[in-house]
Amino acid sequence: MKEIQVVAFNLAKEEYAIDILAVQEIIRPTAITRVPKAPSYIEGVINLRGNVVPVVNLRHRFGLKEEEQTETSRVIILIINDMKIGITVDNVTEVIRIKEEDIEVPDLSDSLDQRFVQGVGKYNGRLLLLLDLEEILELTT
Repeated sequence: MKEIQVVAFNLAKEEYAIDILAVQEIIRPTAITRVPKAPSYIEGVINLRGNVVPVVNLRHRFGLKEEEQTETSRVIILIINDMKIGITVDNVTEVIRIKEEDIEVPDLSDSLDQRFVQGVGKYNGRLLLLLDLEEILELTT
């Protein structure tokens, strides 16, 4: 029975998950420098140990209400297609193993943009939206 390991996090009281293999590290928010003419969902860039890393505001990307960062806010640093990118989340909850048979492709016609979601994972009575990072970050060709 095949499983995938994911990092679960919250955003606007919803629970999301991303494949742990894409996650390099999780950090506290740091000073973000705005970038002129960047897409609106790009919050800016951060300096991560000498590397300039773009940061995506997932709330903005998903069309959710903006909120101030809190003590639990985090930036998840990802490596996608050899690119380092950060995403801002309200808080990171845990690392979970989900059986592939517990993942379904949902019909999300009225909510979050369908192309951003790979599936819905069921775990201990909870539903986690498994995100398609390449679509969210517009890395698909």
